[in-house]
Amino acid sequence: MHQRLSHSAAFYDVDGTLIKTNIVHAFAWYAGHQPTLSGSLARTIATGLSVPLFLAADQLSRKAFNELFYRYYAGMSEDRLVVLSEELFEDVIKPSIYPRARDLIEESRRAGCKQVLLSGGLDFTVRPLAEYLGCDDFIANRLEFDRGYATGHLQKPFVAGATKAQLMRDYAAAHDLDLAKCWAYSDSYSDYPMLAVVGRPTAVNPDFRLRAVARSYDWPVLDLR
Repeated sequence: MHQRLSHSAAFYDVDGTLIKTNIVHAFAWYAGHQPTLSGSLARTIATGLSVPLFLAADQLSRKAFNELFYRYYAGMSEDRLVVLSEELFEDVIKPSIYPRARDLIEESRRAGCKQVLLSGGLDFTVRPLAEYLGCDDFIANRLEFDRGYATGHLQKPFVAGATKAQLMRDYAAAHDLDLAKCWAYSDSYSDYPMLAVVGRPTAVNPDFRLRAVARSYDWPVLDLR
């Protein structure tokens, strides 16, 4: 249970923590909604063939995964991606929100915490979710665009792994937050840095490694499914 605290925030990882889907599902949806049927088919096939490569990169590091994965956005129109993001939310993301996710956020909001999503997803994909959940802010990856088309590269800083902890420190400094009074929620061991940087970490729907860490540090464990 949250205590009412000033200068505090709750930081939430998104994929696997608040929603069932992940950035691969989002890209697959965008790939299947290209302006032409042939373009949609080609990108969908390429995505399917690349899944084993994505899994291998994710095992290596989340940063390596992001750098590889977002290359597949190269050539996509910025305007189209932004317009489709609302449809993606309604079709894919909204139905995948875990049943108890909104309850957790509402409880935290009532306790006076600022609500912040922290996601390796893209900003235009995360924005509708943040608005729907009533979050105050979000931090997400941003694609680099050249003359309105994605280059396949992310703008820095990347939102992944240990970088999340530094982004939280920077955000706390900019918004007069005391991280010792803040909460963080994630499902993945790769997010250990973002959990360790706050005074009140919580493992949510944790993978095996994070569950073991949570047990050893006596962190709370939640299941929002």
